[in-house]
Amino acid sequence: MNTAEPTPLILTQGDPAGIGPDITLAAWQSRSFLQLPPFAVLADPELLRERAVRLGWDIPLAEIEPDRACVTFDRAFPILPLAQKTRAEPGQPDPASAAGTIEAIERAVSLVTSGRGAAVVTNPIAKDVLREAGFPHPGHTEFLAELARTPDSPPPHPVMMLWSETLAVVPVTAHVPLARVPSLLDAALIVKTGRIVARELAEKFGIRHPRLAVAGLNPHAGESGMLGSEDQAVIAPAVRMLQDEGINARGPLPADTMFHSRARQEYDAALAMYHDQALVPIKTIAFDDAVNVTLGLPFVRTSPDHGTAFDIAGTGLARPESLVAAIRLAARLGRTVRP
Repeated sequence: MNTAEPTPLILTQGDPAGIGPDITLAAWQSRSFLQLPPFAVLADPELLRERAVRLGWDIPLAEIEPDRACVTFDRAFPILPLAQKTRAEPGQPDPASAAGTIEAIERAVSLVTSGRGAAVVTNPIAKDVLREAGFPHPGHTEFLAELARTPDSPPPHPVMMLWSETLAVVPVTAHVPLARVPSLLDAALIVKTGRIVARELAEKFGIRHPRLAVAGLNPHAGESGMLGSEDQAVIAPAVRMLQDEGINARGPLPADTMFHSRARQEYDAALAMYHDQALVPIKTIAFDDAVNVTLGLPFVRTSPDHGTAFDIAGTGLARPESLVAAIRLAARLGRTVRP
C-alpha cells in the first residue's frame, strides 16, 4: 500500500485575458468523470469567480494553502491566491496583468522544487504581452530554465518536447527566427539535445531503449549536398556522435517522409531542426491532445499545446482536452498520488 502523502499538481492561470481560466475551470468540472489527479491553480480568485459567472458555471472556489489542495479538490476548486491582482476582460490582453502571470510561474516552480507540489502545469501566456511589460525571456521554456538555476551553476539546457500517444517531437532550435536557424545549428547542440531526450525518455517515460529519428534541415536532407551542406556537415556527424555514445539515433532523414503512420512506428521521438518542422506535424496529427513538456529541468513541467486564443476567451468555446492531457502527463511523470 502506498503511504506517501498526496501532493497536488500546481497549475498557473496563464494570461488572464486568454482561455487559461476557462479550460482550468472546465477541467476541474470534469475531474470525477475524467478521474483527474488533484490540482490547485495559482490565480486571482476574483478572476476565476468572474470567469465562471460569465461562462454560466456554478463552481465552488476555495482559497487554500498547497497542503490543503488534495483534501479540498473533490468538493471545491482549490485556488492559491496571487499577491498580484490580475483580473482582465476576456479577449483584451493587457501588459498590466503581466506581473501576476509571472508571479504564478515563479511560485509554481518554488512550490514544486520545495516539495509542496508534484509538478508544474502552465496555462498559455502571450509572449508579446509580457515583452511589452519588460519580460526578457523568449518564452516559458527559457524562463523556467532560469528559475531552475542554482547560485553556483548556469541554468540547465531546456528541451521542448511536444508529446502525444501517437507522436513525440523535439525542435532543436525553438523560438528563433527561421533565418537564424542554420547559423545556430551545430553538432554540439544536436548531441546535447539528443542526450537529454534519450535520457528522459528512459528515466521519466519508461522507454528502456529510446529510438531517435533526426530530421535533416534542407529538402530531402540536402540531397547529398545539392540542396545545402548542413545535413552532411553538421547533422550527420552529430548523429554519429550520438550513436558512438550508445544512443539509438538515425539521420539525417528527409522531414517530409518522417511523419506518416508507418514511419512513426520506427522511432520514439523525432528531433527536428526548427520550430515549425516539429510543431506542424504534431499539431496536424494530435492537435487536441498534444502536450508541451520541458525536458532537462530538475522538476516536471507540462503545458497545453496551444496558445491563449483571445478570440474565444470567455465564450465557452475553448476545449480543455490539451490541458487535461497535460495534467495527466504531469501526474504520470511527477508520480502524483491520488487520495
